[in-house]
Amino acid sequence: MNFEDKVAIVTGAGQGIGYEICRQLAEQGAGVILNDAVPGLSEKATAQINQQYPGRVQALPGDCSDPAIINRMVQYAIETFGQLDIVVANAGITLFGNFLDYTPEAFAKVMQTNLGGSFFLAQAAANQMKKQQQGGSILFMSSVTGHLAHKGLVAYGMSKAALEMLARNLVIELSQYGININSIAPGATLTERTTADKNYERVWKKITPGGRPATVGDIANAALFLVHENARHINGQNIVIDGGWTSVGIQPD
Repeated sequence: MNFEDKVAIVTGAGQGIGYEICRQLAEQGAGVILNDAVPGLSEKATAQINQQYPGRVQALPGDCSDPAIINRMVQYAIETFGQLDIVVANAGITLFGNFLDYTPEAFAKVMQTNLGGSFFLAQAAANQMKKQQQGGSILFMSSVTGHLAHKGLVAYGMSKAALEMLARNLVIELSQYGININSIAPGATLTERTTADKNYERVWKKITPGGRPATVGDIANAALFLVHENARHINGQNIVIDGGWTSVGIQPD
């Protein structure tokens, strides 16, 4: 897949899935605005990718649930690369908790980041794409927890299911401007965060029909396909990437 002359914004991309999406986009020729809320992480990730693909990635740190940061990202893409063609709303937070004592503060934070950040990033990007009159692609990051219940993740799973409905709704809002919008739902994936649990890979190998959890490359490969011009006729859809786990639904220990 070739992304020469394309410009993308990827949020939550300091490490893990978002980082790999940025790396692959840069490898295929895109200009990329890399965002992360963790101080210093976006700059570090950008420097690492630019060692291989000089000048293709620019860092813009900040909380992407903040409309001011969202608008700055879109503006920075235009200032730096001259246009905006692709948005991957990857940023999200997971706050585990028992439903019976889950706090309003935790609930609001999950919804603000996972839903609000994605909603208003899509809005800002779509307005820019409409102005450019060249179409574009927007991708939301859902989760298998939006399809199957997972203990302690009521609010998180709820937010991820809502993102898939957001993608479907935006078909009737954005298709007339040549913008297609989809989502992907990763299952268990080996990242810096998950592998901090020494049992993670062992547990998910056992309960995943495919015999292993996903790599970040597995997820990024699907993401790049959906934001490529070859996938422009795919619209309002969701792809689950979980090695078959949602087909059997075995809960982890």
